[in-house]
Formats: sequence, structure tokens, C-alpha cells
Amino acid sequence: ALVDSRVSRRYKRALWPVKMTQLDAVVKPKTKRSKRFLQSREPKLTENTKNAMLIKGGNTSETVTQALKDIYSLKKPNAVLYKKKNITRPFEDQTSLEFFSKKSDCSLFLFGSHNKKRPNNLTFGRMFDFHVLDMIELGIEKFIPLKGIKNSKCPEGTKPLLVFTGDSFETDNELKKLKSLLTDFFRGPTVPSIRLAGLEHVLHFTALDGKIYLRSYKVLLKKSGCRTPRIELEEMGPSFDFVMRRTHLASDDLYKTAHRQPKALKAKKKKNISHDTFGTKYGRLHMQKQDLSKLQTRKMKGLKKRRGEAAAVAAAEAEEDPAAKKQKPNEHDA
Repeated sequence: ALVDSRVSRRYKRALWPVKMTQLDAVVKPKTKRSKRFLQSREPKLTENTKNAMLIKGGNTSETVTQALKDIYSLKKPNAVLYKKKNITRPFEDQTSLEFFSKKSDCSLFLFGSHNKKRPNNLTFGRMFDFHVLDMIELGIEKFIPLKGIKNSKCPEGTKPLLVFTGDSFETDNELKKLKSLLTDFFRGPTVPSIRLAGLEHVLHFTALDGKIYLRSYKVLLKKSGCRTPRIELEEMGPSFDFVMRRTHLASDDLYKTAHRQPKALKAKKKKNISHDTFGTKYGRLHMQKQDLSKLQTRKMKGLKKRRGEAAAVAAAEAEEDPAAKKQKPNEHDA
């Protein structure tokens, strides 16, 4: 029975390229349900929330398995956890990852593995057009699980606040990419606004002496005697001490293509509008030249023209306008 199961597994692995070609083919919906499903997978101007898939490798340790479960609990409900082992090596063959990505509609992935050369590995990665864009391998040196810290936890689906500390995140090219990758992985759904009571979870990343420290805190709002509450942070887990290992980064041209936005989302530039450093909006109006002498003002006795002044103004206007020299014929002349 063990031999038969191994043969069947190898047979399924051999069928993966066939399944991928079927997924890549143009499928016409036969029912309304399949039509709605295909419409949900179509490209949109505003994409859906990015989902993440968490995959166990062929050989994993208890630390890696528990780490995947804890990160899955932080990512829910925008995550898929594969409990079965998958014999694949992301840095050598990415076919299986791309297959799972297209099957589960996930653009983020976390792959856990363990071996003698690289123990307790977590590989964070992103997809673009269902192909691997970039991935970074982190080794776990110290790990405290969620259940290892006996404090209250945040509710499921809480959008976290991301804090990055360390100059290396701004100077080192690989750590820059890691910061972008971790932001994409943990940021959650895009929301237009958030209330103060919704700020419950903080993820703090620190880069120091070649290591990356991840700490998870719960925000406690205490009474302060005024309208703004006093904030305290209480560690709730999980806690990681990472060391960076292998990296697979995309080229600058591919990054530029992945960050390209459709023209419909780009804000149209408005003419004659500017903003200062404080965000104040200024508008410029273009008007024709006005004759201020004909401007209607408030009628007051002190502003009335005298007879002599009125005659001088009329004579000046007659000299300027030749049509005014022509006088109308009198009634007795007719």
C-alpha cells in the first residue's frame, strides 16, 4: 500500500503540467455560477485584497509548523493554509508554487522548510501574473509562539499597524525589498478610514546587527483624563528573531511593469491649481482687462461728478470715439 501511494503521488506530480495548461487555456462558462467565478478572477481597476498561501515543504520541523500556524492566525481570513507536505524547492523549481497560486488565486506565499544546511526556513514571496516576482528566505533563530505568551489576543481579521525601525531598511537594497515584501504581506485590506478603537494590533520590525526582529503587540487604550486616551503596548506573540539567507529579486524593469497603474486610476492634472507646503489649495483665474471707470459702485452724494467734470469727461470720450461725433438730427430739421 505504501508503494502504491508513492506511485500515485508521482503520477499526480507528473500531471501538474497538464493541469497548468488546462488552467491557462481559455475557458467558456457553462453556468451562471462559473461565469461569476470567472468574472471574479478577471483583471480589475481596483484589485481585490491580496490573499496569501502558506505551504509546508517536504521536510519541516515543529518550529516551522507552529510558525506557519501562528502567521496564518494573523493573516486570517485572507490566507490559505496547506496542511499536507509538498516536496518542492522554490529557489530551484517554481512550477508548483505558480500552480498553487493560480488554483487558489493567491498573489502572496509563505513556504516553510527545514534541513541540516538551512534549519527552520521561512520563504516570503510575491507573485505577478501568477509568476514568482521576488522571494526572500529568512532563518528562524528564536521563536515564541502565540500560546507561549499568556496575554489577551486581538480578534481575527484585525488590520495591523506596521512599524519599521532601523536605518538598514532605507540604505540596504535587500532590506528595502524585504520591507516592501513584508508590508505587502501583512498590511491587510485597503480601507478609506479607520476608527481609533480599531487600532488594536501593532507589528514591529527591527533591523539590527544583520538580524530582523519581529514583535507583535496588542494596543491598550487607557484613561488619561482627557479626550485622547493613553496608549500602552502589550506583547501578545508570535515573536521571531530572523536572519536573512537566500534572495531571489526581480529586475528593475519587471518591478516597473508590476507597479504600473492603469490610466483610468491616474488622477488628471487640473490646470491653474496649486498647493503650498501646508496643503492649502490655491486657484488662479484668468479675466479680461476691466475698465474701472465704468465700475458700478454705491451711489453716494459725495461720489457724484460735478457739471464741469462731467462735461470734460464727455468731451474726452467724444475725442476718443469718432462715432460719437455724429449727432442725431433734431425734430425741427426733419
